[in-house]
Amino acid sequence: MDIIEILKAVLFGIVEGITEWLPVSSTGHMILLDEFVKLNVSDEFLEMFLVVIQLGAILAVVVLFWSQLWPFSTKERFFIKKDTFSMWFKILVACVPAAIVGILFDDKLNELFYNYQTVAMALIVFGILFIVVEVQNKDMRIKVNSIAEITYPAAIWIGVFQLIAAVFPGTSRSGATILGALMIGVSRTVAAEFTFFLAVPVMLGASLLKIVKFGMVFTSAELVLLIVGMVVAFVVSVAVIKFLLGYIRRHSFVIFGWYRIALGIAVLAYFWTRG
Repeated sequence: MDIIEILKAVLFGIVEGITEWLPVSSTGHMILLDEFVKLNVSDEFLEMFLVVIQLGAILAVVVLFWSQLWPFSTKERFFIKKDTFSMWFKILVACVPAAIVGILFDDKLNELFYNYQTVAMALIVFGILFIVVEVQNKDMRIKVNSIAEITYPAAIWIGVFQLIAAVFPGTSRSGATILGALMIGVSRTVAAEFTFFLAVPVMLGASLLKIVKFGMVFTSAELVLLIVGMVVAFVVSVAVIKFLLGYIRRHSFVIFGWYRIALGIAVLAYFWTRG
């Protein structure tokens, strides 16, 4: 196994761990990274690899928020945490639109929209929306200060934004769902946490779908690259999630909006200069 290929997998894991949770689009960054850092693998494996390393990022959420995600308590006596079950039902409701579209149209959507033009425009448009929504919400009264206060209609609304992210690469799943939550008066912290929890079934389902399509058969080199990418994505995700939750308690998402705009312009400029 070439050590250079392992280092490349480490780099992909770092980028995945950072960009999956910040509202800046992991897809946009992966497209640019793939232009400069080429893994010596088949196109089929690369397509699967870029999705399945998200499993490491998912594990970070599970580890950090286990007490909020696990619906049973066994500390003093066994009982079911009704609020946690209610949260999971809301998460599943929010996941339905994207799940249906992903299962039925995954290949077609990739064919139509997985290109630098769509990614760049999604980066720019949602970057502008982040700035606009944050400016408009500056004096807005927060209506939802806990996940328990998220209603089923609100969960569906957030799910629609997740659907937009599923259709248009570059939108950013976390960015879209956070933006949708902010628009209906959800606090930044609750919006971010609900987005993290939404990612568990969505990214798990997307990863399993890609593995099944790939065929569940790996060479030893491919398996090493996949494991390295997932482990690095997990470690980096833990740090990034902690950073983001601390950051948004004192700051808005405006800086991410400007970053998205700049990145979108950079993507367009780079590919335009290449002809």
